[in-house]
Amino acid sequence: MRNFFLAALLFSTILFAQNPIAFAALGDVIYNNVDKIAKLKNIDEYKIYDKKIEKYVSDVKNAKKEGFALENGSTAVTRKAYLNKLRNLAKTNDFFVHSVESSYEAAKKNQNSRLYSQIINTGLLDTNERKKEIIDYYFAHQEDMNVTGLIQSYLDEDAKLRAKKEAQQKRIKSKKEREAERIREIRENDRRQQELLEKKLQKELEEKKLEIREYQKEELKKTI
Repeated sequence: MRNFFLAALLFSTILFAQNPIAFAALGDVIYNNVDKIAKLKNIDEYKIYDKKIEKYVSDVKNAKKEGFALENGSTAVTRKAYLNKLRNLAKTNDFFVHSVESSYEAAKKNQNSRLYSQIINTGLLDTNERKKEIIDYYFAHQEDMNVTGLIQSYLDEDAKLRAKKEAQQKRIKSKKEREAERIREIRENDRRQQELLEKKLQKELEEKKLEIREYQKEELKKTI
């Protein structure tokens, strides 16, 4: 009975496995990353790799078919040939993974928030070990960042982070309000200064007129 249960479990595992069982340690990485690599075509900086990505995706799909065929006892492909194909595909997988890591560092250095947002959402970057770094970058550039995806998941899962985000937004709002208040004060001060100047000039003008009239009176007396 126990042997029957184990056999049934093994059969169901093979039947419903998303990836071929043969050389799974190598194959799973390739098969689990292929859709992520395909989406790199949506990033402007990876347009030059469009054909390379398309060919790679096609090769991975064919390899996956061969892997399942191998499990079903097909003689059309040997284990050695399948393993060699996986090894070659692994090189391309590693190329794109390393490329994403380099793009991440370049985007961070150049403060390219558009590229930074896209790269951290590829699924090809170890974001767990970079979580603090990513959060710090977000708060330093949040006005330029797209929160959809990874950043939003961080905000949703961490109440303290949400509180920090709200406080940051309040500071930004307060800063704008303070700036607006400062401008209003400057304008009000300018208006008061202008009024004082006009009053001073008006007073001086009246005094000058009075002085002239007094002078004219004195001159008139001399002629009488």
